Amino acid sequence: MSTQISANLVPVQDSNMSKENRHLADFDPDLWGDIFQSSPPETDVDSLEYEELKEEVRRMLVTNTDKPSRKVHEIDAVQRLGVAYHFQKEIEDALQIIYHHHCNHVQIDDDLRTTAVRFRVLREHGFHVHCDTFNKFKDENGKFKEALTSDVKGMLELYEAANVQVHGESILEEALSFTKFHLKLAETKVDYALSTQIADALNRSLRKSLPRLVARTYIPIYEGYGAQYQNLVKFAKFDFKIVQDCHKKEINEIRRMVECYLWIVGVYFEAHYSIARVFMTKVLCLTSLLDDIYDAYGTNEELEIFTEAINRWDINCIDHLPDYMKLCCTAVFNVYKEMEDLMAEQGKSYRIQYAIEAMKLQCQAYYAEFKWLHEDYIPTLEEYMSVALVTSTYQLLTVVSFVGMEDDITKETFIWAFNDPNILRASTIICRLMDDVVTHQFERVRGHPPSAVECYMKQYGATRKAAYDELYKQIKSAWKDMNEGYLRPTAVPTSALDRILNLTRVLDLFYKDEDGYTPISVRYEEGVSGNDEKSRGSSSDNEEWSEHPLICWFGRWKVRQKVDAALFPTSHSNVRALNGLLHATILVEQSMQNAAGIFDSQQNLMSLSEPAAAQVGAGIFGSQYLLSDFVL
Repeated sequence: MSTQISANLVPVQDSNMSKENRHLADFDPDLWGDIFQSSPPETDVDSLEYEELKEEVRRMLVTNTDKPSRKVHEIDAVQRLGVAYHFQKEIEDALQIIYHHHCNHVQIDDDLRTTAVRFRVLREHGFHVHCDTFNKFKDENGKFKEALTSDVKGMLELYEAANVQVHGESILEEALSFTKFHLKLAETKVDYALSTQIADALNRSLRKSLPRLVARTYIPIYEGYGAQYQNLVKFAKFDFKIVQDCHKKEINEIRRMVECYLWIVGVYFEAHYSIARVFMTKVLCLTSLLDDIYDAYGTNEELEIFTEAINRWDINCIDHLPDYMKLCCTAVFNVYKEMEDLMAEQGKSYRIQYAIEAMKLQCQAYYAEFKWLHEDYIPTLEEYMSVALVTSTYQLLTVVSFVGMEDDITKETFIWAFNDPNILRASTIICRLMDDVVTHQFERVRGHPPSAVECYMKQYGATRKAAYDELYKQIKSAWKDMNEGYLRPTAVPTSALDRILNLTRVLDLFYKDEDGYTPISVRYEEGVSGNDEKSRGSSSDNEEWSEHPLICWFGRWKVRQKVDAALFPTSHSNVRALNGLLHATILVEQSMQNAAGIFDSQQNLMSLSEPAAAQVGAGIFGSQYLLSDFVL
């Protein structure tokens, strides 16, 4: 459906809106403007040359060599350049050879860099490689040799290898401390390219980095490595353009959900996941909206009947809901029904039932947290985590991420996810605790359900700093659990584990040291607009393949605002009432551009009363405007 909608913004006149029992926030307005209003033309990629380069890379991976060390560096390059998803079988076969060669030649005389790369790549793919392989780099006193510090690239790879450690690997803990210290010293003494790699790695290791951002960083780096990797880099740039075009089309379709789309691009960027990506983006937008309704606007009476309506999952149960909740509930049902119809065409409609159950659990947990706030109750940390791991949304999002995936995702995969596997639990712990720590001060200002920080402080009589320290220890431990979850044999396909790992990586991007999802900052606005010199990078960075705004700010700046609320389409020309729900997350300051087609909802919204819309629109988060008119 192609529909053009425009709106005029007028100030809200009624200043006596009821705010009783509502914990209002002061979120910042949208900053996107019309940046995604029109999609740039597709980049020109020679399909024949693309396929020839692809086959050349394939031949490189399958060609036998008497030096397995060279092959592991080729695989590492293919992974960092973001094209490994094209060659999964070839990489697996090559790694099997490398693994067995390594097992039969434990004392192989490789240098630090090769040893570290081999260990990391094999560990990333679930092979049981022993950290004892690094003992040969220690001196007679059991310390890492000081001579290693002159091999900066080797030290950098040792640092990356240490970040895939599991519990009980003390030598990798030592390696992490050793390399961190010396890499910080070396950072200012090496050439610019290597210095940048060091700085990026110390800020976020490869294990915690999104593959798409790694590719964005390493394409210009590998261009400088000479003829050996030129065709590989050329293929990577072509592939980057093709995938980018897919992202451009999607973001143009759902451009008023930019933050959530960015989150989901981190979960899976590959073009063949387009349907899954769009569905997951819609669910994340709705979940963000639900989160704000539960903890920032809804009253106890409203939330009780809303939770029951979601639990019944019946459109006929929404009659007793407030108008803004009717809209939200209907949107949730419609999004799931739309995906169910798509999955039915593939004989996979059963998948949506698991996603529905996950959404029910999500709302039940949101309501449990609301009651803690309503009753001014602070639970023990253990009681809190039993609910908060659900409200982290990562159990829901993991299940939803499986819905649009390949055939190797089966009913057993969904059942596994509902049985609290260690790797998923670790992911939700990281999500919950990082969120709680970095948003702690902001959430205290407006009144918010208790966080892990308050629970720990009360239970143990601890200071805020002591609580932060303890929670960060738990986050570090959870990352080791994540790494252990990849070790073979695994209960589910690696593709399912990749979704969990990538969800966790996105969280680390958004919430490391600060809340990168909610507030807007000048620094971020500069990153979006391209005014920041640093964000433009080297001359290579300015090539056509990297110019699209989504990639430019994705590579440099965290998302800093709540999701834009222009979610719901309508076939009616004058729907002021829609404003109430639109304001449930941020101030609406733009017209709804091409909103039809986002959620394919045909509900008649004209029946909603204007006073009800005005009350919600003005009350939620201090917003100041109404959408007064829609013109199709």
